[in-house]
Amino acid sequence: MKSFLSKYSLFLLLLFAVACKKNEPVSSGISEVKTQNSIRYAKGFEIYKYENFSIVKVSNPWPEANKTFTYVLHKKGVSLPDSLKNYTSLQVPVKSIVVTSTTHIPSLEMLGVENTLLGFPDTNLISSEKTRKLIDAGKVTEIGANQSLNTERLIDLDPDVLVGYSSGSDTKTYDNLQKSGLKVFFNGDWMEESPLGKAEWIKFFGALYGMDEKADLLFTEVETAYKEATELAKKAKTKPTVLSGAIYKEQWYMPRGNSWAASFLKDANAAYLWADSEGTGSLALSFETVMEKAENVDFWIGPAQFTTFKEMVESNPNYAHFKAFKDKNIYSFSSKKGKTGGILYYELASNRPDLILKDLIRILHPELLPDYELYIFEKLK
Repeated sequence: MKSFLSKYSLFLLLLFAVACKKNEPVSSGISEVKTQNSIRYAKGFEIYKYENFSIVKVSNPWPEANKTFTYVLHKKGVSLPDSLKNYTSLQVPVKSIVVTSTTHIPSLEMLGVENTLLGFPDTNLISSEKTRKLIDAGKVTEIGANQSLNTERLIDLDPDVLVGYSSGSDTKTYDNLQKSGLKVFFNGDWMEESPLGKAEWIKFFGALYGMDEKADLLFTEVETAYKEATELAKKAKTKPTVLSGAIYKEQWYMPRGNSWAASFLKDANAAYLWADSEGTGSLALSFETVMEKAENVDFWIGPAQFTTFKEMVESNPNYAHFKAFKDKNIYSFSSKKGKTGGILYYELASNRPDLILKDLIRILHPELLPDYELYIFEKLK
């Protein structure tokens, strides 16, 4: 989950909000050398590997981004071609880093480089016990909020690289940090639409640490587990109907049919009632529209921030009219929190979609995973 409040609040109202190997030649100016993009699912970044350096291109860091960021990663002592010298370059492996989203934390931990983390905005959002120990030991510095980073503190930390993200084209803070000499790389994992596309961003961090092979292996393990779970779900003999989201300021927000969240439900072999809606992100519907279509829905997955039935009816008594409410078939990810209040789902789900999918299969088709214990979701109390 991103750490700025407006986005955080909206995400609380959502459920939990393609594989093709590109064979494009690098447009880096190295016309005599061709290589393949090694990214297979993610749409927002590409990696081209050469003998002594790699080129990372980030093309979709925020909605309607109109430019591509090109970064050159090289080993110590490597002389880069003149055609690459106008791009941001970085010596790898990096020894220190600042990241700005909780979704970056699992990648560092899976690669075993969490000890290189120097700073993070609003450290209370981090749930992982492993990284929390570093925070408690004073090894991770609070650097403000993502929309108002403490530039003086960041300059004092002087990390090898700052991995930032932005919700829009206003990147003034990052621009100023770059003018101060910091290396800033944009990360757009949150813009990916497919579960495996989000998870593949671990390769972005693998490139920074010169751990490409380890990142590939870790991703392949997640990919294999996710595909196995998808095949398992296909064996289900029923296809229960599913509703998601809840009301915020008189609008019911729920995932659009092509969104990341809807992909999970599709792969879990569920009949998500708004699966045919176009686009990604979220729908905003009236209560009456939702009630008319979903009154007799079997399951309600991800009812925003609610963790108890009592909370729901106190917020809106009309929630009790849904069949899923009457049958107590409502499951939330909001109750699994770190010790300082961060919601684990927002931190881990991007990197471990296999765990999310297995949770959903266990909820919707318990006969397929009889001994499995829910990892993220919990039934409302």
